[in-house]
This record gives sequence, structure tokens and C-alpha cells, in this order.
Amino acid sequence: MKSSSLSIKLLTTLAALTLCMISAAAQETDTRNARNADEAAIHENVKQMEAGWNAKQGALFAQPFAEDADYVVINGMYFNGRTAIEKAHQQIFNTFHKNTTLSLAIRQIRFLRPDVALVHVSGHLDAPEKQLVSDASMTLVMTRDKQGWKIAAFQNTQVANANDRSCQPTAQPRNNRKSSGVAS
Repeated sequence: MKSSSLSIKLLTTLAALTLCMISAAAQETDTRNARNADEAAIHENVKQMEAGWNAKQGALFAQPFAEDADYVVINGMYFNGRTAIEKAHQQIFNTFHKNTTLSLAIRQIRFLRPDVALVHVSGHLDAPEKQLVSDASMTLVMTRDKQGWKIAAFQNTQVANANDRSCQPTAQPRNNRKSSGVAS
């Protein structure tokens, strides 16, 4: 009788552990699926910016931005709000960037919270005018709400030409500095 009772307790415990493991695995799969869906939505927002730039449509370019987004342009200018971002980009699309094409590639997505992501993007601007050709590194803070993922903040930084020595640090490495005159 004791053996039978022990076997039932053991089987019940094993069944409960198995159910817990199945539940945990299902929850992990759900989390992974949600993360994949979030990453896909973020990729779509970056594609939208690229498509808007290449179509020369400020409204299409600005669509992935939050209504109150902060935007720091490659030259350091600051714009606040989707409307300002749209107007500023339409102006450059109608003028000096009218013959440019933009290629964007996400380098990294890092979720700070389930509804906040830090996104690093590489950009390449091509143009017939060689002085406009450039590479950039962009940092986006994206947030998710009921309407989906939007860009809350955007920082655009031009990547210096590796052959341009004017951007190199001028300080000498510590081991190459002149002696202070103290004998060693």
C-alpha cells in the first residue's frame, strides 16, 4: 500500500513538473515570437524612412516618427515633431538632395524594455555630386504603444573618412609622452 501511495505521489509530482516545463517552453516561444514581431516592425520603420527618402516624399519619410519625435540632423540641427521632420526633409528633397539615394541597414536592435528599443543603423548616401556622398551612423530610440513602434528620438552622425587625418585625435598615446624629467 505504501509503495502504491508513493508511486502515485511520484507520478503526480512528475506530471506537475512536466506541465510546468511545457508551460515555460510555451511562454518562451510566445516571448520569442513577440520579439521577432517587434524586430520585424522596427525593420519596417527603417525601410519606410529609406523608401520615403528615395521617393523624395517628406511625409513618407516622417511617417515612422512619433508625433513629438526629437531629431538631430547630421549637421547638428535639431527638429521637434513629425511635422517639422516632414517639412525639413521635403525642403532638402526639393533642393540639394533631389538626386540622392539612401541605403539603410540595421546593425543592432537592443531592447531596453519590451516597449523601448535602441536601434543602430548604418546609412549610405549616394549622389552624382561627389561632395554629397557620405556614410552615417544613426541611433534611434523607438517606443511601442497601441499604434505600434515609432521613432521617439533620432541622432544622425556622419562617419569621418578614414583617410581624413583632420578628424584624428591629436593627443599622444600615454606610452609616447615625453618624460617628466624624473629619473627612473
